[in-house]
Amino acid sequence: MKKIKIILIVILSFTVLYSCNDLEEVNTNPDKSTSTTPDRLATNALVKTFKLSNNSNDVFTQITLFSHHVTKLQSTADPNQYYWSYWPYGSFGNYKYLTDLNDMVNLSEGSLQEYSYRGLALFLKAWYGFSATLAMGDIPYSQAGMAADGITQPVYDKQADVFQYILDDLQEAESYFANGFDLNGDMMYNGDATKWQKLCNALQLKVIQTMSKQATSAQIARFAAIVSTGDLMTSYDDDFKLEYTENSNATYPFFGGTNQRTYMAPSTLAVNFLKANNDYRLFYFADPAQEQITNGFTESDFDAYVGAPYELDANTLSLNNDAGMYSLLNLRYTQFRDNDPLLYFTYSEQCFIIAEAIEEGWVTGSAQQYYENGVKAQLEYYMNMPNTVGYEHGMAIDQSYIDNYFTGEAAYKTGGTKQDRLEQILTQRWMIDFFQPNSGSYYQFSRTGYPAFVLNPATSMNEDNINVFPKRWKYPTSEVTTNPSNYESSINSQYGGADITNQTPWYLK
Repeated sequence: MKKIKIILIVILSFTVLYSCNDLEEVNTNPDKSTSTTPDRLATNALVKTFKLSNNSNDVFTQITLFSHHVTKLQSTADPNQYYWSYWPYGSFGNYKYLTDLNDMVNLSEGSLQEYSYRGLALFLKAWYGFSATLAMGDIPYSQAGMAADGITQPVYDKQADVFQYILDDLQEAESYFANGFDLNGDMMYNGDATKWQKLCNALQLKVIQTMSKQATSAQIARFAAIVSTGDLMTSYDDDFKLEYTENSNATYPFFGGTNQRTYMAPSTLAVNFLKANNDYRLFYFADPAQEQITNGFTESDFDAYVGAPYELDANTLSLNNDAGMYSLLNLRYTQFRDNDPLLYFTYSEQCFIIAEAIEEGWVTGSAQQYYENGVKAQLEYYMNMPNTVGYEHGMAIDQSYIDNYFTGEAAYKTGGTKQDRLEQILTQRWMIDFFQPNSGSYYQFSRTGYPAFVLNPATSMNEDNINVFPKRWKYPTSEVTTNPSNYESSINSQYGGADITNQTPWYLK
């Protein structure tokens, strides 16, 4: 009997062992990798960072409203148009990719591409921090991405320190890219480490200028040294952008947005600026207003184009649109899957940043030359952009037009005041982002007052104060429960305990 029990136990043990192994095999997806590589982690981080999380036509248009290049013409007011938002909170969402970036670096150790992956990790952390601190103020940065080390409630660094951390990380990233090899998994620059190196330098210029009200003499000297070294972007081929393709998973978000286009117009601010400068980009951005065509103007007449004032109440805008009073967005925006790239940082912006710095006395050189180079680069960009032939209303940009652009209002105001020239520079810089789903230019407006956005208290949806422009977003609501002590300390030290949009962050004081 004892022998029988032993035999049964042995049989049962083998059965359990076999069953467990069999279960593990059954629960392993043969089509899914159980390991990863640096290039896969790089691709995932870049896609999650730079591809819009929601590619719908409606979400795309909502995001574009905040910088006032375009105006929504529906009778229901959109908060993004009237200086508010459906969700008035900032985000630390991108911070969750810091762990993946750490793994990317660890997995690349000893490879030829290790330095470039290290550069990418630092660049992306700086990118996340720059976006978050402009949105909210003090943020976790020095301890961000350290959950694996047991830090689940990171301290909020002062905004002044955050800016310096960002600059240091970008400088270190630049040195890694300078000594690194091209990297795999990069759909932004196709792995070109040299382009990443230039971008790290150029972004340092933007960071320092964005904090111009508070920039130290050492930071201004650093700005000048980067310009002097000259290892920067040299043409729009160096633009940092997300390109769309014919692939349905990488389609331009406004493709097929025929219905949405019927209530989307270029703004009065954008149209009037383009008209004043005799700027042919108007014909690439807009279609003529039906009322003006009825009145005898042709599609190649500047006067056939009428912008919509975003500060009007929604019902009036809708009624005027029904009457054909406004231009609509150019039809081309809805027609192609591989349409305009999503621009994140451009050679043109770099030129305007340096032009402003020369006007402010930070560096020596010709502000006029940088201004003209920045404008020319954008005009060349549209001249060579695909999917525009037949949609320029007989006013195609060519080299002759570009060569003769700088006359009249478009000529650099060398005989005017410094403020006249800064307004030119900053408004041209703002125009780079026409119908782009980013709000980067809003922070430059907050810093400089250009371009001169219009605030109408009668239509303002700023729930904190209808008479002022918001200066920041609130912290994510999750911080109240996940990091309460550091959150409360930061709110008290910065904003007197009030987490509202009208508080002034350090960089704007």
